[in-house]
Amino acid sequence: MNKYCMSWIQEWCRVNNWSEPFRQCDEYWAFPPQAVMPLPIPADELQLLKAEKGASPAERLWFAIVWSVAALALTTGVWLQNPMPMVFAFAFCAMVFAAMDEN
Repeated sequence: MNKYCMSWIQEWCRVNNWSEPFRQCDEYWAFPPQAVMPLPIPADELQLLKAEKGASPAERLWFAIVWSVAALALTTGVWLQNPMPMVFAFAFCAMVFAAMDEN
């Protein structure tokens, strides 16, 4: 899951004089000032960006989906008087949050 928005990365690169940012294998790369070889964007800088900006648009979408599935499961479980919809919702939410976990 994409934890960072590419516009955040481009803004950071513009401020720090890095150029041509791109994403490869869940890692962001760019060319440092006066360099001919791209380097990974430092992880501590990415963590600062994340702390400053909050959840990315992709994460916000998944949070909304998780809340919707949980509400639907709760409503269906009460209506059917059966706990299985909540069990399925729990499994779905666990998979989503596992995908959000950092590598």
